[in-house]
Amino acid sequence: MSLVAEGTAGLIFDCDGTLVDSLPLYREGWITALEEEIRQSVPLEWFHGHGGISEQMVLDIVEQRLGRSVARDLIITRAREMMLRQLHVLEEITVVADIARRHHGLLPMAVASNGSRQIVSACLRHLGLERLFDVIITIDDVDNPKPAPDMFLLAAGRLDVAPASCLVFEDSREGMLAATRAGMPHVDVNTLLP
Repeated sequence: MSLVAEGTAGLIFDCDGTLVDSLPLYREGWITALEEEIRQSVPLEWFHGHGGISEQMVLDIVEQRLGRSVARDLIITRAREMMLRQLHVLEEITVVADIARRHHGLLPMAVASNGSRQIVSACLRHLGLERLFDVIITIDDVDNPKPAPDMFLLAAGRLDVAPASCLVFEDSREGMLAATRAGMPHVDVNTLLP
């Protein structure tokens, strides 16, 4: 059974947690960067359920929990450095990557991620997935991250496909809400994983 319904004219994939299993690397990078900055232990629970949010949204949560501001740019730079150092252990999420491979050249396809272009491009390139996509949209391309629909609407526009004719593959609540707000049907990739 195909997940891609007849009439679908374009596919849009989230990256982290959808195409690539990068969330453990993000958590490790963020915890290291935060602990260096705030000089205290950061519990893993701080990141539970927040896999699909942007870096600035993560820092909003951190500042709220600490009750003070932090050096945002420094933490983001350090977290990205730590993530990039761990690319050698990054793995694709094959069940989703295979959907992209099957439709490469048959339908226009995009990646739309709350991650930075630096990280998203590095992950996709490292795993040989970047070549599958016509368009890559990241947090660097929009003013409002998911759950706002901006990223998906921009991707559809660049693919020259009507939003309602796009199918989105997502793993996070924020991403699925963004797809709904963009008027796009979506697949919860968590239902595809063993």
